[in-house]
Amino acid sequence: MLRFIIIALGGAIGTLARYIMGGLDYRFSSGVLPISTLAVNATGSLAIGFLWGITDRFAISPNIRLFIFIGVLGGYTTFSTFSLETFNLMRDGEYRIAIINVVLSVVLSIGAVFAGYIASKTLITLFK
Repeated sequence: MLRFIIIALGGAIGTLARYIMGGLDYRFSSGVLPISTLAVNATGSLAIGFLWGITDRFAISPNIRLFIFIGVLGGYTTFSTFSLETFNLMRDGEYRIAIINVVLSVVLSIGAVFAGYIASKTLITLFK
């Protein structure tokens, strides 16, 4: 039961952070390209890569891992929203924007995981 509570608390934090990031669409785009989902997935990928690199080096309790990786980052990132937004772009005939959204999301997110992981390993090396 404790694990469910830990995951739920982390999920609440991640979900609130996701909601706050949602305002990016209204501030930084014309509303066509879903900037907030792109930003959430890229920053979430950067965070998961960085934190995974840290947990490779240091002993992190299973409950903290659940809280961070499943709870916070699971609540924060949003592949289902990305999929729906891309579907809606295609449905509305915005094929070019849909393709840009898919390519940017995948490339930025995978690149961010890599960058986060490398950054954590570099920091660990600097502070040995």
